[in-house]
Amino acid sequence: MTQHADQATAPSVKPWYRQFWPWFLIALPAISVVAGLSTLAIAILNQDSLVRDDWYKDGKAINQSLARDDTAASLGISAELQLDSVTGEISVMLASQKSITAPETLTLTLSHPTLATQDQSVVLTHRADGHYQGILTHGLQGRHYIELGNAEWRLRSTRDFPLDKLTLVHEQH
Repeated sequence: MTQHADQATAPSVKPWYRQFWPWFLIALPAISVVAGLSTLAIAILNQDSLVRDDWYKDGKAINQSLARDDTAASLGISAELQLDSVTGEISVMLASQKSITAPETLTLTLSHPTLATQDQSVVLTHRADGHYQGILTHGLQGRHYIELGNAEWRLRSTRDFPLDKLTLVHEQH
C-alpha cells in the first residue's frame, strides 16, 4: 500500500511539448522572424520614388539652374497660366518688364513631392495670338512643384491643385 500511496501523491510530469514556457520561448524569436520578413516584403513591394535616377547630374547642374532663375528675375518675366480641368488644356501668357524674344516652345514641368506617377512635363507651343498652349496627360490633385521655362530662364513655384488660374513670378528659393 505504500507504493500506491507514493504514486498517488507524486506530481505527474507532462512532456515538454505540453508545457507553456517552452512554447512561449519559441514564439518570441518566431514572431520576430515573421515581422522582419513582412517588413522586408513591404519594403520591396513599395519602393520609394523620391530620388531621381540622375541625381548626380542634377547636383552638378545646380549652378546652371540658379543662373536660369537669375535671368528670369533680371528680365522681370511673369506668366499667367489657365488650366481647364475637364480637357486638360493649358494656356500660358508671358509678360516681361524688358523686351524679350518669345521662344517657340516652353516646357512646363509639374512634379508631385512623393508620387513620381503624378509627374508631368508638357511642351507648350507658341500660338499666333501670343499665348502658349499644351495639354496635360492627366488631372492634377494635391501639391505640385511647378517649373516653367526654356534653356535660358525659368520660373518656379509650389501650388495645391486643382486650380483654374495661377500667376508665376520669380520666387527666391
